Amino acid sequence: MEGLNTLESFYLIITSVGAVCMAILAIFVRLKSQKKPASIKKIVLPPLFMSSGFLMFLYEPTYLSILQVLEAVAVGLLFSILLIKSSKFEIKQNEIYMKRSKLFAFILVGLLAFRIVLRIVLGQSIEMEQIAGMFFILAYSMIIPWRVSMYFSFRKIEKERDEAIDELNIPVQS
Repeated sequence: MEGLNTLESFYLIITSVGAVCMAILAIFVRLKSQKKPASIKKIVLPPLFMSSGFLMFLYEPTYLSILQVLEAVAVGLLFSILLIKSSKFEIKQNEIYMKRSKLFAFILVGLLAFRIVLRIVLGQSIEMEQIAGMFFILAYSMIIPWRVSMYFSFRKIEKERDEAIDELNIPVQS
């Protein structure tokens, strides 16, 4: 952390601790959500709510160059592949659930480590507000393809479930 002043070091520590807390929270939320049936609403709403974060770009210090946006989007798309691979659905008692994935926790921890290292490296040359904007775009670029993939996977398994129910004439629980 050579070259960082005391305020920058404090900010780096606080944001890193915050990121660790958010990752732990995400893991617990994911584990808890796997105990309840999945739904289209649960797949679509999180990125919709997260989109309000784009309001940060009304604040001039968060403005990014086209290259910074493209870099963030590229990294986000790359990491979305890992999330897509770790998200599968299964049918239990005529309901659709997310399958437990040990890989998901490792992906989140890996993303967290990547974020902290990138923050240390980029913090030397890019303003804090721009880094925040880049991480938001990275996260959004990761979540959108992941959730689109989840949507289509959910629809596919929902169709399979409905066809199996029709074949067996099993009543659907509401």
